[in-house]
Amino acid sequence: QVQLVESGGGLVQAGGSLRLSCVASGRTFSNNGMGWFRQAPGKEREFVAAFNWIDSSTYYADSVKGRFTISRDNAQNTLYLQMNSLKPEDTAVYYCAATSRPMYSGNYYYIALYNYWGQGTQVSVSS
Repeated sequence: QVQLVESGGGLVQAGGSLRLSCVASGRTFSNNGMGWFRQAPGKEREFVAAFNWIDSSTYYADSVKGRFTISRDNAQNTLYLQMNSLKPEDTAVYYCAATSRPMYSGNYYYIALYNYWGQGTQVSVSS
């Protein structure tokens, strides 16, 4: 089992920045990749960004490219999401996820790829 704990959410004005963190514990050696997803009220959970633990590839949703950056601290088993130029439409609960299954360019955005999930952290962006 892998446990994931997110932090760093909050309320920020449009144009501002936040950095989310996700600390992984447990059987972290089984991780092949980690990602961030978000879910706004009344909407389905959607992919935001992913990090392939094996080859360090990164992937982004078109809606966040150029504004968000995903990174990791391998020694600390921590995944980060630096969010800049935030918009009201970025408001959502952000979830960290990890997968022990192979991650590649054709599957990183599938919710079903990820077998471990955190409880989420709220990000609210005011206009």
